[in-house]
Amino acid sequence: MVDAAELIDNDFLRQFELKIDNHLAKIEYSLQERKIFLTKLVIPDEIKEENFSKEFLAAVFEKIHERNLSVVPTSPDIAKFVRSNRKYKRMLPVGVRI
Repeated sequence: MVDAAELIDNDFLRQFELKIDNHLAKIEYSLQERKIFLTKLVIPDEIKEENFSKEFLAAVFEKIHERNLSVVPTSPDIAKFVRSNRKYKRMLPVGVRI
C-alpha cells in the first residue's frame, strides 16, 4: 500500500505525509543541524492495513538516509520501530541510545 502512494516531505508543515484513500498519515519532525527529530506519528483509524505503520516508517527512514541525516526518535512508537529494526539504529547520532 505504501509503495503505491507518494511520500511527501512537507517542509512548510515539517512533516512527512502519505495520502491513502483520502486519509493523511504523517510523521511530524523538527530539523536541527544534521539531525532530524521525529516527534509524532499520526495514522488515521481508517487506514486498517496491518503493517502500514512499519512500511510508512521504513519509507521515511529511507528518505532520511538519502539526505544523510541522523535520526532522533522522540515518539514512543517511532523509538519502538527503531529498536525492532537494527539497520535503522545506525542512523542514530553518537551518544543516543534507545
